[in-house]
Amino acid sequence: MKVVIVGGVAGGATAAARIRRLDEQAEIIVFERSGYVSYANCGLPYYIGDVITHKEELTLQTPESFFARFRIIVKVRHQVTAIHPESHTVSVEDLETGRKFEESYDKLLLSPGAKPIKPGFFGGNSDRLFTLRTVEDTFRIKEYITKNHPKTVILAGGGFISLELAENLKNLGMEVTIVERLKQLMTPFDPDMAVFLHNEMRRNGVQLVLGRAVEGFREREGFVEVLLEDGESLQAHMAVLAMGVVPDTALAREAGLLLGRKDSILVNDRMETSIPDIYAAGDAVQIKNFVTGQDSLVPLAGPANKQGRIAADNICGNHSRYLGAQGSSILKAFDLTAAATGLSETAAKQAGIAADKVILSPMSHAGYYPGGKVMTMKVIFEKGTGRLLGAQIAGYEGVDKRIDVLSVAIHAKMQGAWLKDLELAYAPPFSSAKDPVNMAGYMIENLSKGMVKQFHLEDLEALPEDGSVTRLDVRTVEEYRRGHIEGFVNIPVDELRERLLELDPQKPAYVICQSGLRSYIACRILAQKGFDCYNFSGGYRFYQTVVQERCLIQDASPCGMDTISAASVNS
Repeated sequence: MKVVIVGGVAGGATAAARIRRLDEQAEIIVFERSGYVSYANCGLPYYIGDVITHKEELTLQTPESFFARFRIIVKVRHQVTAIHPESHTVSVEDLETGRKFEESYDKLLLSPGAKPIKPGFFGGNSDRLFTLRTVEDTFRIKEYITKNHPKTVILAGGGFISLELAENLKNLGMEVTIVERLKQLMTPFDPDMAVFLHNEMRRNGVQLVLGRAVEGFREREGFVEVLLEDGESLQAHMAVLAMGVVPDTALAREAGLLLGRKDSILVNDRMETSIPDIYAAGDAVQIKNFVTGQDSLVPLAGPANKQGRIAADNICGNHSRYLGAQGSSILKAFDLTAAATGLSETAAKQAGIAADKVILSPMSHAGYYPGGKVMTMKVIFEKGTGRLLGAQIAGYEGVDKRIDVLSVAIHAKMQGAWLKDLELAYAPPFSSAKDPVNMAGYMIENLSKGMVKQFHLEDLEALPEDGSVTRLDVRTVEEYRRGHIEGFVNIPVDELRERLLELDPQKPAYVICQSGLRSYIACRILAQKGFDCYNFSGGYRFYQTVVQERCLIQDASPCGMDTISAASVNS
């Protein structure tokens, strides 16, 4: 059997190695149009920022190492220009010599990946304007910085590459501005969780221009000028276009393969395309969202590696099936870690799923052990069934292990309340006896059993102001003085039982504290005294962080609360 693979990196290189492990006799040829067949794509920004100091560390495999270990022929700087399914051949061009030739195959695997979105106004002729997708892109940016010592940079786009570049370029001493057409960074996160990323970026001196679309670029007297949709412009010594990626599927389209969303390659769960003996994997393919079953694009390294392995299994006659992707991801932004898995609340609503949520702010480990840090968790579940749908976490320690537990729980189709039953490792330096994941389960169970009712940030504006409801803040007097929501009266929770006569049991009570725990306790007291009580999800800390960020985006002073520093928000 002769297998031709178009494209290396995650999907193609993984498939090539797997095919060899399954079939020692197969002839395997990989064509890669760049100069690198297998490299650490996610490490590219860290090479630019001198965190990774040797370019060789970016290369996972070379053509020579592939051949030495697996007897796989890898031809870099070779571009497949056409596929001929009827003759089982592909047309190839050697980009260094210009030589063109035909290569036959028994099985063909397409792993072309994705390409940066380049609008018509890209202005690609400017030597101050860059994209970052390949190793060559990385070296180009690094060389420009080393040679020209730019002091300012504008990053167009608010996704993974932009935020990782922002940190690395800032650490090189550059002034960094991110421009994003949406009013938030990182769309895998809900707007109310993205604010923690916004805070961290601003705290480290990165300027954010949100809700403003880039309309074009032009060179001007030693600068690149970034034109915004409202006619204004920004200028910097260099700019990087990081507006996202789209499947790179021109070759598949010309070959007659069926395409799906954003011209991605349609595959079944065996990674087979619409044409026999042609498979596809990686960022270029349309897959199923594991949670919803709907068609999706998930351009991440983890799914691409899995798809490459599954394609290889089926090419070799085994029977492997791809179950879909949850989109689990994690990001380092200076000192903050932000992670997500499954559906955001926004995505759940778009999918037509009735979703609910719990928001909590637990410590990363036992509070009595020094060094614990607060994290903010948002766990989304389906109303009625309690099925886990997704989770997002922002914090400074222990975020990665909690998101991984929640990712497994979603994959196992667990109900949110079942999280309370997970037996997770505990020692004071690492966790608490009731792990944050367990705490989310307890909260969801309390909701499902009617032990507590909650209201959310988006419900605040709808609360009547005619005196027909009680608004109650149960934090300490000092906490209340430092900042509170207008209209909420203060009765500390430890005084509540003695001051019940100050409250009207005929009025619904809406209760808030700093994180949601004391207000839950207050609601249990009130509910057992006949009150209809609602606990504020996330607490005042969450409210304060989100509302201040909304006002910053709207270029207004913080509304309905005292001005606070970013450091105090995260404390």
